[in-house]
Amino acid sequence: MPELPEVEVTRRSFADAIEGARVLEVRLGKPLRWPLGLDQDELLGSTVGAATRRGKYLWLPLRGERLAGGLLLHLGMSGSLAFTARDSNPGPHDHFDLRTNRGLLRLHDPRRFGAVVWSPSLADGPAAKLLAGLGLEPFDPRFTGAYLKAGLAARRVAIKQALLAGDLVVGAGNIYACEALFLAGIDPRLPANKLSGPRCERLAEAVRGVLGRALEAGGTTLRDFRDAHGVAGSFQMQAQVYGREAEPCRVCATSIRRIVQGQRSTFFCPACQKK
Repeated sequence: MPELPEVEVTRRSFADAIEGARVLEVRLGKPLRWPLGLDQDELLGSTVGAATRRGKYLWLPLRGERLAGGLLLHLGMSGSLAFTARDSNPGPHDHFDLRTNRGLLRLHDPRRFGAVVWSPSLADGPAAKLLAGLGLEPFDPRFTGAYLKAGLAARRVAIKQALLAGDLVVGAGNIYACEALFLAGIDPRLPANKLSGPRCERLAEAVRGVLGRALEAGGTTLRDFRDAHGVAGSFQMQAQVYGREAEPCRVCATSIRRIVQGQRSTFFCPACQKK
């Protein structure tokens, strides 16, 4: 599943090129997770604003003579966006096309868990409901050890599960949660409310560090992630624990372990990561 770094890398790869473009045509393929929410022809002639991101959602503002709002996009489990200056015929898994005078933005989604939804604003309509439960962005100055400590105080679930919930901080998906917990030296099975203040501070810093490096690496490509220009990410080459079951820890040479938490694989070093 594309996580925050992959979504942000995607945004950066097409945002400048499409900003200010005029919508010429909208094509819908097979139904996605939710309906578009308006007649697609109402988008014609509108102008594209500056694309932004909130968590794993992308916001594409659109404004026309009788239209103001935008499209909230989600890549789902296996979706990707491509932006190209040339038109091409859609394939069987291409379910949304936004053709503009600057190029074609296309959503490719084999499993159709993604979404393209019209909303009058980020603070109203479907967007407000979908974004309401999201935690802080990891690079928000308010995301500190003290904030994390307070948010975890009443949570008895394992710290890995608390990170994945996304209501304290967004972006710490499965790969990045494993890597951040390794960097912070914290056992993923530790009850969240047992983390001390200093450990919460280390974890907050580790989350920022891991996600920052993932952005620099263009995200993680385990199977088919590509940015809007077809470029793969390389963060998987930097992984310390994720996907390395039974391989030696790069710090202490102990074999990396794999367990299952909440139906997701967790990788960790039993020597470097303490309860």
